[in-house]
Amino acid sequence: MKDMTFSTLIAVFEEIFGRGLFWAMVAAAAVVTLAYLYVLIRDRAVSWRKFLLAQLSMPVGAVAAVIFVQAMTHSGFEDIGGPIDVIVLLAVAVVGAIGMAILVYTAQSLLTGRRSEE
Repeated sequence: MKDMTFSTLIAVFEEIFGRGLFWAMVAAAAVVTLAYLYVLIRDRAVSWRKFLLAQLSMPVGAVAAVIFVQAMTHSGFEDIGGPIDVIVLLAVAVVGAIGMAILVYTAQSLLTGRRSEE
């Protein structure tokens, strides 16, 4: 892999997760992102109570993302070979935590409706 291009990254992710699962995850991320933007535009403000509850779910998202990637790559923690592996796992955990927070905030907002005027 001489050059790292966007198409190379897509090919690597398709190889790791499988073509169907990868594109399903991309579609799910797009849907959640659009729903999140819809909620922010609809409410015109961030509900700090919902935001706090979403932040409390972040550790669950971080652990779930790391376990999911470990399962998909058929690896274990004993296969960590060096600093770059630790950096990648930390990046996966951060992305999982942020994704879980956005998902929880969006789900709360969509299920409870518009925020009440305080």
